[in-house]
Amino acid sequence: MGLISEVLLLPFAPVRGSAWAIKQVFQEAERIYYDPATVRAELARLEQQLEAGEITEEEFDRQEDDLLDRLEEASRHNAGTGNGTTP
Repeated sequence: MGLISEVLLLPFAPVRGSAWAIKQVFQEAERIYYDPATVRAELARLEQQLEAGEITEEEFDRQEDDLLDRLEEASRHNAGTGNGTTP
């Protein structure tokens, strides 16, 4: 039955392949988003922008709050997935 179903589903192979590729891209984007090292690097870059006068103190505070929330969310996400990544 497996061979017959594969032959019948062959026209849908590009769709299944696209779905697999989209899933892989999504998983990689999620991994990067929830990586504490990435968030810390963004915090460091934000601080450099403030020191260089590229952004205002208010903009810095707003973006810093967003990044700290994301870091907290990443810690919860990684704890929930058993990733073992330490924040």
